[in-house]
Amino acid sequence: MKRSYLATGLLAACITTTPLVAVAAWQDNLPAALTDADFYDMGAPDAAKVALGSALFWDKILSGNQNISCATCHHALTDTGDGLALPVGEGGRGLGVGRNTGKGANAIHERVPRNAPPVWNLGALSITRMFHDGRVAARPNAPGKFRTPAGSAFPSGIDNVLAAQAMFPVTSATEMAGQAGENAQADAAAGGDLPATWTIIADRLRAIPEYVTLFQAAYPDISSAADITFVHAANAIAAYEAEEFRADNSPFDKYLRGNPNAMSVQQKRGMAIFYGEGRCYVCHSGPLQTDMRFHAIAMPQIGPGKGDGLNGHDDFGREKVTGNINHRYRFRTPPLRNIALTAPYGHDGAYDTLEAVVRHHLSPVDALENYDTSQARLPSRSDLDAIDFEVYNDAGSRAAIAMSNELAPVSLTDHQVRLLVAFLRALTDPDSVDIRHTMPSRVPSGLTLAD
Repeated sequence: MKRSYLATGLLAACITTTPLVAVAAWQDNLPAALTDADFYDMGAPDAAKVALGSALFWDKILSGNQNISCATCHHALTDTGDGLALPVGEGGRGLGVGRNTGKGANAIHERVPRNAPPVWNLGALSITRMFHDGRVAARPNAPGKFRTPAGSAFPSGIDNVLAAQAMFPVTSATEMAGQAGENAQADAAAGGDLPATWTIIADRLRAIPEYVTLFQAAYPDISSAADITFVHAANAIAAYEAEEFRADNSPFDKYLRGNPNAMSVQQKRGMAIFYGEGRCYVCHSGPLQTDMRFHAIAMPQIGPGKGDGLNGHDDFGREKVTGNINHRYRFRTPPLRNIALTAPYGHDGAYDTLEAVVRHHLSPVDALENYDTSQARLPSRSDLDAIDFEVYNDAGSRAAIAMSNELAPVSLTDHQVRLLVAFLRALTDPDSVDIRHTMPSRVPSGLTLAD
């Protein structure tokens, strides 16, 4: 997957094919072309570490009830997401849009409150904050050099912010740990003892000879099973994700490297709108089209929420991390590479199509008021359905979301919207369209890969 590129300037021939906006009005807003220097592991990849990370990413052994893996919600068949507005985590059955909420005592207790973000390009150095609210971030002076929900209990030895992120889904009751009383991992997580949670998983891995062999091959400091920690596992998962899901060879990337024919005329005109009068670049800036900051854009709130607002079913976003009321309803700007592959969109997956979420950005408050709830892909169950739109249907809650909006309306014609969407489709790396090859035939635990 590693690539070496010669980053060249844009050719004049590229620019003159986009007459809708004068060249000087938008070309300076374009990012530089991505190179190997923009990603982790600029030299040859550590094959043993990546192989270990692949096994761990796909293996349900990391979950408390051993019924869900990282890949369940970030699957190769669903372009590193799950295709749902909100994930069906621990206890669900099936994959992608066909996943259900489970049955009987093993059924899910609630939907995962936020959309499963895609895994593309998370090994880029410009990705410095993880999760929709940025609760995991690189901070040189913080415990373990990262600010995380674990605070002072966060361990040292984590390679990067992507590995820091990998420490937490296994501690979430709705995602991978399970409910208190179901297993030791869930009990430790529910009690807030995250180090114990990670140790329980490491003990499970130590008991599998094939994993011991894989860890020893990947890490010189592991001489026996007793040396394995979940920090080693998180670093390996991050190495795998960074290597396997790098996607920086889209038509747009080729254009930035100097190929004037990499994009169609329509895509280049859409690019001129994106970096010009559409003002998309203001937040979607930088090499991966994210400023890594947090913005309130009046996104409709759906699902169980994060314990905020109306009956605890709202989600105050960044405020949950900072405690600053001025950060209410702000969420991290998502990167845009492969965006056409990763529907639904928004922190809660409220919008099911690319055009719909683009139109929301053009007039956020109007879009909020006229949101079509039928587009939300949420596997039905009566008790879950009853709260999915509780916040959205409440006039006071909806007004509060509207008042937080930071985006001024932008007037574009329907034709310009189509051009803008055409450009966004030019952000798809062709190598990412079919990634079935990333799925292994088996995992060391012997657990099934399906559902």
